Amino acid sequence: MQRLIVGWILVCAACVPGTRSSPNPTIRVASIKSELTRDRQVDHALSRLTYGARPGDAQRVSSIGLERWIALQLSPERVNDRVADSIVSLYRTLGTPTSELVAANREVRTARRAQQMDSLRRPEVRPIAEPGVMDARRDLQLALGEAAASKLMRAVVSERQLYEQMVDFWENHFSVFSGKGNTRLFIPAYDREVIRPRAMGKFRDLLGAVAKSPAMLFYLDNAQSVADSGRRTLVPFRRPARGPGQAARGLNENYARELMELHTLGVDGGYTQDDVIEVARALTGWTIDPQQGAFIFRPAVHDADEKTVLGSRLSALRGIEDGEQVLDILAAHPSTARYITRKLVVRFVSDSAPSALVERCAGEFTASGGDIRQTLHCVVTSPEFFSQAAYRGKVKTPFELVASALRATNSRPDLTPRSTQVITRLGQPIFGRQTPDGWPDRAEDWMNAGAMVNRVNFGLQLATGRMPGVKVGVVDPVVGASLSSPEFQRR
Repeated sequence: MQRLIVGWILVCAACVPGTRSSPNPTIRVASIKSELTRDRQVDHALSRLTYGARPGDAQRVSSIGLERWIALQLSPERVNDRVADSIVSLYRTLGTPTSELVAANREVRTARRAQQMDSLRRPEVRPIAEPGVMDARRDLQLALGEAAASKLMRAVVSERQLYEQMVDFWENHFSVFSGKGNTRLFIPAYDREVIRPRAMGKFRDLLGAVAKSPAMLFYLDNAQSVADSGRRTLVPFRRPARGPGQAARGLNENYARELMELHTLGVDGGYTQDDVIEVARALTGWTIDPQQGAFIFRPAVHDADEKTVLGSRLSALRGIEDGEQVLDILAAHPSTARYITRKLVVRFVSDSAPSALVERCAGEFTASGGDIRQTLHCVVTSPEFFSQAAYRGKVKTPFELVASALRATNSRPDLTPRSTQVITRLGQPIFGRQTPDGWPDRAEDWMNAGAMVNRVNFGLQLATGRMPGVKVGVVDPVVGASLSSPEFQRR
């Protein structure tokens, strides 16, 4: 064991490459207890807390001190990321407001319906789309493609590597599927305005932002959930008459169930089917403004009767407060602390998730009021994280494999979606998981004979400069040969 500095020390951010100075920056630096050699500790930290080491990264981390480097990665606001920001700013549609994407989608749909009607009247005439409609269609396709491409770009070039890891963790935890209807319109803002600002903050804040995000409201159908007939609502309303073949609108339990099973408590977290129904009732009226593509609460469809969720009473004749109280209850529940912490441990430590580490860091989650940064600090500075058993013990997902290979070769994807198509071919399309459980994070789900062949072919393609959409740097022959090795598949 090495004797290392313990406790709170001052780090001069201006003295560390890739950071910016700030007044009296106090950063917690924890001691590391490990049976690994110092070089392996650095190697392990770079393989788990980043998307892979670039040439020279190990020396840079060693020169500033591994403990200080980890502390800085846990404080991404102190890390200068101008290069990544400047590159990402070149994507044309990333900052497009959702309202503009919704308007463009409406224009395209209106034009399509008009063309269909015209083709029925004049089948001999082939319809030609108006230039404005064609532009709108291109922008819609580009918006989702650039959201995915910029995600890979940041994983490759950002200095805030642990932060990018956490953005990916939460986007997978709160997974939405771009292929379901209008969900694709809301994904750029989901990444930009919901997940990124809260990836290292308080879990309750993140949970609330996700619950109100149009991406989640549409994907898991809460936008169409309304009070059942016979229930009181805050504002009297008349249900629209159903047309032939139309299903009756009423309570939709999809989001309520996944909110507890996948987002907070876990499948064994202690809730019942009655709780699912009560949570769904509490969240009626949480929907989407169809004109702006933004969250709106509609009192006229909110179930205002009394409810009971996990033993807690929700008074009658309230509005949006019902849903907010449900989120408070779930965020503070002990099962949520264990479930979220276990997923973090699986992501960063091992597929087996040592129970002692989970319990210890779940206690940190609870004591800190669901502080993500403090819980993560507990996980990534633990003896279990720096254990021999954890070293090279995780298998890279396709996204991690591609990002790490680009970093290892000093390569950079271009601004098009071509590089993300490689990830799709390897089995993990970005924002492309159909089920709400997110992509798996265990070796058994990614390693089989077919997957290994595709991974080896990718490594050979990149090493020889034949990967579409990627500008390959000067590839060291040893590094190039390692890209298709079994060792490079692990982190």
